[in-house]
Amino acid sequence: MVVSARPKSPGTFPFPEERTMPVVDKHNVGTPTWMDLMTTDLEKARAFYGALFGWKFLIGPKETGYYTMCQLDGRNVAGMGQRPADAPFPPAWSLYFEVDDIDAYAARVRKHGGHVGMGPMDVMEEGRLAFCSDPTGAHFGMWQSKKHQGAKLVGEPGSMAWHEVNTRDAARARDFYAAVFGLEPKKMEGMEYWTLHKGPQTVGGVFQMDSKWPSGVPAHWMNYFAVTDTDAAVKKVTEMGGKVHVPAMDTPYGRMATVTDPAGAAFTVIKLSPFAQSM
Repeated sequence: MVVSARPKSPGTFPFPEERTMPVVDKHNVGTPTWMDLMTTDLEKARAFYGALFGWKFLIGPKETGYYTMCQLDGRNVAGMGQRPADAPFPPAWSLYFEVDDIDAYAARVRKHGGHVGMGPMDVMEEGRLAFCSDPTGAHFGMWQSKKHQGAKLVGEPGSMAWHEVNTRDAARARDFYAAVFGLEPKKMEGMEYWTLHKGPQTVGGVFQMDSKWPSGVPAHWMNYFAVTDTDAAVKKVTEMGGKVHVPAMDTPYGRMATVTDPAGAAFTVIKLSPFAQSM
């Protein structure tokens, strides 16, 4: 699977390498495979994201905590789960990397200075899960696919388009993800930003947070959704009770804005530019 474009967080300009059809049968090991939202109110989240992205929903049974599959054209693009009331983390979107031996990868996370906070564990017949943090504190998941093989559509409006870790120690994060997932980092000229590559595939980015970032913002993965119209998406976010944190702005890779949903989960929306789509 190839990520469709290389969007940016404020102040960054990633460089896209290639573009392929967005439908995905299976994700490559060491690349983003899935995103899901842990939120305080699943019903409200479905209303918000359904209006924003045009998603339809498959709601799981009680034994799954009503875990919800978000779909476009009948294809899974993301998931939603109920955040436990006593959870030590706020509502958030989480990114998962595809692996083929999750126990071995959990050992690699620990070896390279990361922390495995949950798992590895079986998720019924769907796959195996672990939830981790890198040495700089950014959280991410790992997924070993069985029945559930991740997002089936990427880079199209309403589906995931890009991922980057924002951290105050980019060099350490860069080396961690390179070592754990076998990725090749490439420095962008003139800025503290690295792209991560799996062969010809551009996987994600690593951005150095500087003094312009509020001191209370922790290291985190920022996830991007493609949209057809960024300004319309921003308007819909505010109409539905969300907030805009970085207003819409133009870049060579598209027009983008960073927002939070009504529960406070952050994400970025981007209308991919013709330049990005042609790469």
